[in-house]
Amino acid sequence: MNKLIFANLVHRPVRSIISVLAVAIEVIMILSIAGIFMGMLNDTKQRTNGIGADLMVRPPGSSIMAGMSGAPMPEEIVDVLRTLPHVAVASPVNQKLNTAGKIEILYGIDYNSFNALKPFTYISGGPFQHPDDVIVDDVFAGSENGHQVGDTIQILDHPFRISGIVEHGKGGRKLMPIDTMGEITDAEGKASQFFIKVDDPANDNLVIQEIHATRGLENYPVETVDDWLEEMTPNKLPGFNIALRVVTFIAVVVGFLAIFQSMYTAVLERTREIGILKSMGASKATIVDVILRETAAMALAGVALGIAGTFGVQLLMAHMFPMQRFEITGLWIAKGAGIAFVGAVAGALYPAWMAARKDPIDALAYE
Repeated sequence: MNKLIFANLVHRPVRSIISVLAVAIEVIMILSIAGIFMGMLNDTKQRTNGIGADLMVRPPGSSIMAGMSGAPMPEEIVDVLRTLPHVAVASPVNQKLNTAGKIEILYGIDYNSFNALKPFTYISGGPFQHPDDVIVDDVFAGSENGHQVGDTIQILDHPFRISGIVEHGKGGRKLMPIDTMGEITDAEGKASQFFIKVDDPANDNLVIQEIHATRGLENYPVETVDDWLEEMTPNKLPGFNIALRVVTFIAVVVGFLAIFQSMYTAVLERTREIGILKSMGASKATIVDVILRETAAMALAGVALGIAGTFGVQLLMAHMFPMQRFEITGLWIAKGAGIAFVGAVAGALYPAWMAARKDPIDALAYE
């Protein structure tokens, strides 16, 4: 029976290859969208955690996603926060979502306080010397044609001179003076978030209570960085899972229809063969088994090709978009493979059922 299945696949190589490619494309679509989304999410978490803060203060009603809420808070609030007991460092940050060319979060920082949260590790250059200076991380510096200290780059249609290149993992990939960010974005004297370092992590809750007890700050969301990291999951981010489900559904439909058409055509072409098998005593279950095993063989080949293709996409992304993190996990590989395999087998169910119902006499007389 295995020889028969293999012969059927080889007899129509073009159709078999197209079916395998359809399943592979399905797997690549699922894993690629998940890899891009999870890469962006985990990269944001890692770089926010690398700032070195213990607490985050956001404006009332703001999104937990950095850069999505503008800069509505007066920067002077930081002076109030610095007077509270157990607050070692308080730093205002103006974050701006930039979608020009690529999606990134720009950081406008007060250098001294932001560096006090956790010192930058410089590869070359140093802090801001002028209002139009910018600090970039080594990932950005190594992207495109490469950048060095002293180079001029355009950010928000404004020229900036690179004053320093630092190790990645602390906030944004591009950091400019907060006053300059305010001027460019019409948010002078405003901040998106305040990052706080506590004198002792055991005092986190005490500082949160002190902030909420301060007049005017009662409704400001304050949370630990650890709590924020726990919130940054696909299930808690609006639209994240919806986008994944939509792409997954489209991918499944593509694979389902390709396998359905392939196996439906195969059943019609092999009507006489099915009649011979039935005349030799093959049961309906045997006929169904042949069709499904043939489908399973193509699905497994497609899944393997799709997984290999996804790693190829990862390498291509790393070369073309070095600042875009593409994350492939074992869990998502298992999900993508399972969804594609089940979808392919489901696409062969009706053709298999149709083959099993054929009358052997009619099948043998089929021209």
